[in-house]
Amino acid sequence: MAINAGEQAGRRSILASGRTAIEAKGVTKLFQGAGQDPVRALDDVSVAIRENEFFTLLGPSGCGKTTLLRLIAGFDFPTEGEILLHGEDIAPLPPFKRPVNTVFQSYALFPHMTVAQNIGFGLEMLGKPRAEINARVAEMLALVRMEELGKRRTSQISGGQQQRVALARALAPAPRVLLLDEPLSALDAKLRKDMQIELKRLQHETGITFIFVTHDQEEALTMSDRIAVMSKGRILQVGTPRDIYDRPSQRFVADFIGETNFLEGEVTGITGREAQVRLAGGAVITAGLPEGFSPSGRVTVVVRPEHADLAKPGATADLSGKIENVVYFGTDTHYHVRLDGGHAFTVRQQNARGGGMGFSEGEAVGIALEPHAAQVLRD
Repeated sequence: MAINAGEQAGRRSILASGRTAIEAKGVTKLFQGAGQDPVRALDDVSVAIRENEFFTLLGPSGCGKTTLLRLIAGFDFPTEGEILLHGEDIAPLPPFKRPVNTVFQSYALFPHMTVAQNIGFGLEMLGKPRAEINARVAEMLALVRMEELGKRRTSQISGGQQQRVALARALAPAPRVLLLDEPLSALDAKLRKDMQIELKRLQHETGITFIFVTHDQEEALTMSDRIAVMSKGRILQVGTPRDIYDRPSQRFVADFIGETNFLEGEVTGITGREAQVRLAGGAVITAGLPEGFSPSGRVTVVVRPEHADLAKPGATADLSGKIENVVYFGTDTHYHVRLDGGHAFTVRQQNARGGGMGFSEGEAVGIALEPHAAQVLRD
């Protein structure tokens, strides 16, 4: 599918404008369990997903992310609430009447058909003319870079190639929204990384809204324009990968994505969007506040390990303690420090070529926090 620079710029402009493609409004989904009370798979979920956006639903198994995807696809219907596509309620519509396609964990390809026949199957079911089908299949083969494999059966190609065929088949009818339910889970680690880049390229070139479901934090951070972190049927936070990682609003979000340090303390003052927090050892640090949150009393503060640096005693530092353990990972080294107030704290420092680790077990150290490294959590 050839897309010129002007079309790409137009799509970026649409994304920047924030026009909504899919919106869930107050969606609740109940399933009748073995007991008396139904299972609340989704609990009053509201989220707006923009046109031309790569949007990811991230969370552990059972958090409701696949249930929400199924409601958007039309494979199930909400108990309460609305699913809107460009402002129109599509909740009552069956899947075949929605301009939405889905790529599943199992690609569900037809092994007796060729790659080209698989890609064109949906178009045939729609009754498209043969010339149009052939032209569209050729475009899709070029898009997923499989022009030379069109005549090969899908049972004769690799897992990564099968995944590309499933994507091409889903994209062939030009859906307005493409849903992806953990489509990379069956691939090995290296191929997964390759396909993450490939998926992002496909979304950028087609301009279609992608809604991606995964439990893999790195996958979500790598690919997404925005991420919705889910737990127990609710969306806890929506934001860019940098927002979610650097400025988590709740403990679950901070703990689920990446490594982190949690510090307990007491708020001693608030200035604008920042709080002064006194920690157990007496140190006072400045920490950012989630929007609309003005705490008092005891709070939890989060600091990522790479947003802190070790310093020799006597140097300017925000915290102090003693190194209990040093773990070398090749690219970086993790220093496990016991702070003066008793908290455990990890500092991750990148290893410069030819440089020594610089600090040893049992050594007293200071810890300097980067500006805006600390963040107060809501819970």
